[in-house]
Amino acid sequence: MIYCDLSAHIVEWASEEIIIPYRSPLDGKVHRYFPDFYVKVKTLEETKVYIVEIKPLRQTKEPKAPKRKTKQYLNEVFEYTKNQAKWKAAKEWCADRRYEFKVITEVELRV
Repeated sequence: MIYCDLSAHIVEWASEEIIIPYRSPLDGKVHRYFPDFYVKVKTLEETKVYIVEIKPLRQTKEPKAPKRKTKQYLNEVFEYTKNQAKWKAAKEWCADRRYEFKVITEVELRV
């Protein structure tokens, strides 16, 4: 957040201000997804808007099935499935508005 405040290229930003509806594949109901950040960036050539989600890398990859399906594994599958539904809805929502959706992990934050 400090980066957003101090960067000359960031025109505006907000945290968890955008609401994107998505249908959960787990219960079939429509839920509300609040992405982590809305960021508007201005360069010399253009202005772009990004919707950003920050997640640990392990939550962006499908869990590998162990020999025995533990409660931890089932929770990881639940989170992965829910995240995929959210991100699919976010990509469609962003495409309709000419925004770009990004999922950022600790890999990108280290740079």
